Amino acid sequence: MNRRGLLAGILAAPASVTSAHGQDERALGEGRRAYGERAVAVRSQRYFASSITPGTGASRTPLQDTHGIITPSALHFERHHSGVPDIDADRHAIMIHGLTHRALSFSVADLRRLPSVSRIHFIECAGNSGREHKGNPGETAQKSHGLVSCSEWTGVLLSTLLTEAGVHSEARWVVAEGADAGRHSRSIPLEKAMTDVLVAYAQNGEPIRPEQGYPVRLVVPGWEGNVNVKWLQRLQLATTPAMSRDEAASYTDLMPDGRARQFSFEMDVKSVILRPSGGQRLSGPGFHEISGLAWSGRGKVAKVEVSADGGLSWRLATLQQPVLDRSLTRFTAPWQWDGGGAHLLSRATDETGDRQPARDEVIAVRGMNEGPDGFNHYNGIKAWHVLPGGEVSHV
Repeated sequence: MNRRGLLAGILAAPASVTSAHGQDERALGEGRRAYGERAVAVRSQRYFASSITPGTGASRTPLQDTHGIITPSALHFERHHSGVPDIDADRHAIMIHGLTHRALSFSVADLRRLPSVSRIHFIECAGNSGREHKGNPGETAQKSHGLVSCSEWTGVLLSTLLTEAGVHSEARWVVAEGADAGRHSRSIPLEKAMTDVLVAYAQNGEPIRPEQGYPVRLVVPGWEGNVNVKWLQRLQLATTPAMSRDEAASYTDLMPDGRARQFSFEMDVKSVILRPSGGQRLSGPGFHEISGLAWSGRGKVAKVEVSADGGLSWRLATLQQPVLDRSLTRFTAPWQWDGGGAHLLSRATDETGDRQPARDEVIAVRGMNEGPDGFNHYNGIKAWHVLPGGEVSHV
């Protein structure tokens, strides 16, 4: 083909666009969006505090805009990084060493060759809803409880890798380290590591997003989010915990007598009503469905109760299927609103019998001593107040 013919062919070809996933796709016409993008009217997004620059540390999931139990990957909350590392998955590897019979290195390709599992689990920051403990309740569900998200995670059980390396009898802890700028690390008891911890390379059917630890991260079911090390690059077997910054100075629970609890890994049973919730407005008196999420780091949610009169009376909500182990569980309850004031509450009970407490019950045990990184592991009941005009408020 000569030069003139080549140019004519280019000009005659359909226009091409690049989607958010980097795929070249044929344009569908003027004003149309690339395949896979959300509708223009859908504007739900993560929330960044005004003091935090997007992409450098923390964002919250818009729980009130979600349906079901799976959080879209792009809306999953993020925490603990000083910028997202740009890692070449083809060159990345996880090193296992310390009290092992042999030091091993697993590339991402190696991990994909091993037997895989897929599990649906929530990840929750230990500080989620901590401002409620402080007495400064969040105006919306996103601002009060948005540091929890739930995904389908796919990868290799950590026990598979540790068994391959061979664990010395004196080993008691696994120290996991990330490849981020801060080299974030946490210590995990070996018993937990050999039970259900996942070395994940996929989230919701696709490779893990960079903000969530691409190309590989730990998923530690039911335990505080800080332990779920992202951008995983090293696992060291040891006799004692590493006492890293986030398990010595931070992520401790300050008690009324001045002592601090350490290694309080499990997340307590919790729930929050999402519709109606703060920042929303009811369209008018009549039927409305109360909908929310419940979860527990100790197992399945057994029941959720709701109240429309500030806790004077309670009734059982319906748990939507599936009800999974250490996963978000959707609950619903029918409600006939008479147009007057109402005070909406929810409280969850897990399969161990642990029931979500009221705020004064938490304070009776924990007091009001704020730790070095704020209040952690707060799971008190959240109240939403419906005003006669239909506005829903946190106060």
